[in-house]
Amino acid sequence: MRKLIIVLLGLFLLSGCVNNTSKEESVLRVYSPSVYIDDSVIKEFEKTFNVKVIYEEFESNEQMYTKLLSGNSYDVLVPSDYMVDRLIQEEQLQPLDFDVITNFEFIKDELVFQDYDKTNEYSVPYFFGSVGILYNKNEVSLSELESQGWNIFLNQDYKNDIYFYDSERDAFMIALKALGYSMNTSNMDEVDKAYEWLVEMAATMSPVYVLDTVIEAMLDGNKAMAVMYSGDAAFIMSENEDMEFFMPKEGTNIWTDAMVITKDAQNPELANEWINFLLDYDIAYANSIEVGYSSPVKDVYDDISGVDGDYYGISAYSPRLGYKNDEEFVHNEKLRVAISDLWIKVKAK
Repeated sequence: MRKLIIVLLGLFLLSGCVNNTSKEESVLRVYSPSVYIDDSVIKEFEKTFNVKVIYEEFESNEQMYTKLLSGNSYDVLVPSDYMVDRLIQEEQLQPLDFDVITNFEFIKDELVFQDYDKTNEYSVPYFFGSVGILYNKNEVSLSELESQGWNIFLNQDYKNDIYFYDSERDAFMIALKALGYSMNTSNMDEVDKAYEWLVEMAATMSPVYVLDTVIEAMLDGNKAMAVMYSGDAAFIMSENEDMEFFMPKEGTNIWTDAMVITKDAQNPELANEWINFLLDYDIAYANSIEVGYSSPVKDVYDDISGVDGDYYGISAYSPRLGYKNDEEFVHNEKLRVAISDLWIKVKAK
């Protein structure tokens, strides 16, 4: 009898071990821009929700879009505003669950119900910022920037001394603004003139086209100035006191990168938890400090940019909002195709 009990107990314990090991671990797949999160945030979410986060990075919205439509499966994406608009139009997203995303109420008023998602049914802001000029105060004067604006990238005094972001949208935004046009123009004559502006810059200024490598390069002060996203500029300015950020009066792109859930998400419940988690005060604070981009969470933004905040006095952390000449990108397929083709030609010059 005793032997039978021991055998039965052993079988019971073995059964328990099999059940524990066979239970599949929950997985959340996230696809986000590169250098865009504090790694400790991922670890904290995995610990809190007992889940494995597979976190992949992309260098452009277009790269993300191509990979998504080629059949790659993700739960959460972090596209820019115009791409959110496109994904909504193409029915690639599913509505968010605001019974889970309760931290939505803490987002800055200026960043909700924007044109790319008027009801905020599909997206929640992750970071926001602008495109501007990061410059070395010892080599470029503020008066020059104020008088020349974006056209300083045609100033021969800075030949071989500029970094230009390798993005067709940002490039044409700059050229269109330099010429006094809307960056969302549908006038192809204006687009052609912007192309000519970019060709002139390429031919006369010898710009170095860069992506995220510009961060390290400008930290080291390798060039006099660079086209730069505000968050990257804020980080550099916090490390290098010679650097300052400028937004031309002709206007620029004020953008929002947002969190969305794909229509084919394998784990939508956890995806909503992820979005809410990233809007928690402590998590959003740690994330913004690490990355340098402006948090959409009002209290976090105020504390970081305010007196005694880590980015107090760093202009790039607080990009202007509401300026008449600034714009958000809107999805225009005809314009997208045109500038994509023309940008290839510019870089071939």
